This record gives sequence, structure tokens and C-alpha cells, in this order.
Amino acid sequence: MIVRSWAGRTRSTDAHRYVDYLLKTGVRQIRATPGNEGVMVLRRTLGDETEFVVQSSWRSLDDIKAFAGDDIDQAIFYPEDDSFLVAKDLTVTHHEVAVRA
Repeated sequence: MIVRSWAGRTRSTDAHRYVDYLLKTGVRQIRATPGNEGVMVLRRTLGDETEFVVQSSWRSLDDIKAFAGDDIDQAIFYPEDDSFLVAKDLTVTHHEVAVRA
């Protein structure tokens, strides 16, 4: 299993709306892609900003390519992202799961 991780930040006042937006965009697309094993959206408030980390689990790199395209290290963005995000990682990281207990 491979975990794909991305991070970005919103204004804390937009955090709840951003979760709803993520569910309609990225989370929906991730879950609809064959080979996806699940997705988690993590958040923590840092004063005026809220950090989000999206972690999706995949069976293989080929499954990730079906979602992300050939450049799997490039983050995927949606039309309204810039209205929410005050900072965003342009790339993602991939980690092979060594232990899942």
C-alpha cells in the first residue's frame, strides 16, 4: 500500500466550508478512482490559519497514475481552490506503508 500526502492552509474562518468543498471535489475524485483504499482529511488550527493534510491510500503506483496522471508528484487542484487556500504544496509525497496494525 502507498500513501499519497498533500498539505495546504486556509483561513480558520473558512475551515468548515473547505472541508465541505474537499468532500465535493478531491475526496470524491479520489474515492471514485479504482485502486483507492481510502482517504483521510486531517486538520489543525494554527491561530488565524488552519492546516489541512489529505492522505489517500492506494494499492499501487499505477492506481495513483490513474488518478494523478503520469507526473504523480504533482498536486491536483480544483477551480475554487485559490478562493480557500492561503498556502498550498504544489507537490505531494508518496510513502510505502511498512506497518499497518
